Amino acid sequence: MKKFTSQFRLQTTIHWSLIFGLASLLGSCGSGDIPLGPTSLNSRYTEEQPALSGNGRFLAFISNRNGVHQLLVYDLQQQSFIRTPGLNRPETITESPSLSYTGRYIVYMTSDQGRPVVALYDRAIQQSQIVTPTYRGWVRNPSISPDGRYVVFETAARGQWDVEVLDRGPNIELDIPNGATVGSGE
Repeated sequence: MKKFTSQFRLQTTIHWSLIFGLASLLGSCGSGDIPLGPTSLNSRYTEEQPALSGNGRFLAFISNRNGVHQLLVYDLQQQSFIRTPGLNRPETITESPSLSYTGRYIVYMTSDQGRPVVALYDRAIQQSQIVTPTYRGWVRNPSISPDGRYVVFETAARGQWDVEVLDRGPNIELDIPNGATVGSGE
C-alpha cells in the first residue's frame, strides 16, 4: 500500500512540474515586441499571401483575424487599415491578392457558385466584379498590371495550366500616379 502511495506522489510531482514548465513556456512565447491591435499589421492570427502595390504604400494580404477569412489592405504610410466595403463577402474565401500601382485595383481569387474565379475590386467606386465569368476551366494565381489595364492568370481550360492575359480595354480609368502621362503606345 505504501508503495502505491509513493508512486502516486511521484506522479503528482511530475504532473505539477509539467504544468509549471508548460506555463513558463507559454509565458515566454508572448508577443512581447510585436504590436497587436485593430490597427496593427501583425496579429495573433494567420496572415499570408502578401502583395505590395507598385508605389510601395499599400499591402494586401489574407488574414484570419477574428476567425474570419478575409482580404485586408494596409496603408504602410499611415500605418492603418483601409476600408474596403464590398470586398469580402460572407462565407466566401479570397486568395492570391495583387495590387495595381497605387493600390486602386485589387485582383484576387474567389468563388462564384462553387467554382474559382478571378475578381477585381476598384477602391475608387468600392465595387467588386468577376473578370473571368466565361472561363470553363480552373483559374489561379491572378496578377494585375501596374496601370490596372491587364490581368494575367493561369487557366486549365485546355487540360493543362496555361497563362492568359485579359485586356480590360482602352476605356478603363488607368491607375497612374497623379500628374503622370500615359505612354503614346496606349
